[in-house]
Amino acid sequence: MRYYIADNHFYHTRMNTAMDKRGFESLEAMHDYMIKQWNSVVRKNDEVVILGDFSLGKGEQTNEILRKLNGKKFLVSGGHDKFLQDRKFDQSLFQWIKPYAEMHDDGRKVVLCHYPIFCYNGQFRTDKDGTPITWMLHGHTHLTEDQELVEQFKDITRSTLRKSKYDDEQKTIPVQMIDCFCMLSDYKPLTLDQWIGMEQSGVIKDLIDKRWYYDDKRETE
Repeated sequence: MRYYIADNHFYHTRMNTAMDKRGFESLEAMHDYMIKQWNSVVRKNDEVVILGDFSLGKGEQTNEILRKLNGKKFLVSGGHDKFLQDRKFDQSLFQWIKPYAEMHDDGRKVVLCHYPIFCYNGQFRTDKDGTPITWMLHGHTHLTEDQELVEQFKDITRSTLRKSKYDDEQKTIPVQMIDCFCMLSDYKPLTLDQWIGMEQSGVIKDLIDKRWYYDDKRETE
């Protein structure tokens, strides 16, 4: 089984107290809960693709976290993954580390990047019934105004008609982008089908609309 998750931010105190306002009593409590949630789903031989910003800890601190997490882990690096520059970090704890990747998951192409890619490779590919078969999974935007803008882009794109040289009539433009932010899944890695289910049900959009968690001000970091 393969799972996906983004923006765990281990050892990032401000994600608990300020930006995400995760609400844990301490950084240690946040770590314990995220590890428990991860291991409640992932088994030893499962695969987990982490879509960046896994840890702000030093190399040895991040090694310790990774050794507590089940599964074979793959990292699509993000801007906060400074541990990668630490000589004490054990890179063998990941199957691979890349800034961008493309994989296949049960007959579907998955484009993977920490940052959302609006025009991604394979965006227009569909099966024989016209169903899009390429998905762009990302992190980075959390539940901020950045993700609201991404959602607006998706709505505009899906309502736009175009006619290519291969079409007899105009068609709407497919856009299958999902923010795999860990808080959306209660810190559990999810399968592609589970993330698609959340996206298509509108759960992600609802959470974005409801979570004005910076009161009257928003913070960026």
